[in-house]
Amino acid sequence: MGRVTERRRVVRIRDGAVSTRPDTLVAEEPLEIRLNGRPLAITMRTPGDDFALAAGFLVSEGVLGGAADVANIVYCAGATEDGSNTYNVVDVKLAPGVPVPDITLERNVYTTSSCGLCGKASLDAVRTTARWRLDERDGDDIRLTPETLSALPDRLRAAQRVFERTGGLHAAALFTPEGELLDVREDVGRHNAVDKLVGRALREGLLPLSDAVLLVSGRASFELAQKAVMAGIPFLAAVSAPSSLAVDLAAETGLSLVGFLRGGSMNIYAGEQRIALRTAAGDGLAAADRPSA
Repeated sequence: MGRVTERRRVVRIRDGAVSTRPDTLVAEEPLEIRLNGRPLAITMRTPGDDFALAAGFLVSEGVLGGAADVANIVYCAGATEDGSNTYNVVDVKLAPGVPVPDITLERNVYTTSSCGLCGKASLDAVRTTARWRLDERDGDDIRLTPETLSALPDRLRAAQRVFERTGGLHAAALFTPEGELLDVREDVGRHNAVDKLVGRALREGLLPLSDAVLLVSGRASFELAQKAVMAGIPFLAAVSAPSSLAVDLAAETGLSLVGFLRGGSMNIYAGEQRIALRTAAGDGLAAADRPSA
């Protein structure tokens, strides 16, 4: 099985002094995901948690909704000409009775890049396949304080073990509304890190993640918002900017979306009802002053 990191020789220049040394890099290898033996998608990922990655990917595509939907997940032997196992091909076998989606070229383009359909079609696809509604929760809905949100990025960074050695990994983490770290995964791709989180939750019977906060390093794309919605996660926060389509999806589905979460600053793009907002006077933010979704 592939390693998470690899060593490479590097020529280093520091203040005019030249030296050579080994450097630790994050590993990147392709993973082919098969469904009942048929190729479905290929993603570039950091080896590790491959079964969870495949399961989480299928949750985001509406194929899986619980651990009982999976018969087994295996690495495919004989993936190369000499019959050796590269551990870069995973086959997910569905349990009897679970519908097998129509695997087409158009579907592969959409699932791997999210650019195969226009914005409206993308929103419609998520709305029609989502198993859990985020906009139908009442008084039991989660609420966070800005102070709790502000502390999450530092907690995520402290939990990134491989990032500290390489500086080249994205991360995604699940937190409780009180800021307790539940799980964290690292990968060269933010979407893979989220899939690993969701896949682990599925295999442990924890879906939907209706009381969890998802934090991602970098920006919040439509694809990441989609994965949150499909896993039943009501709150997505990112340390950088969201895309316009991610904001549209959040507003459409009831997902709370926060961007530019840095220090004590943040922008709320949708779902501000899940944040305990206060004015300078200490009162709740007036409805007219609340950010538009």
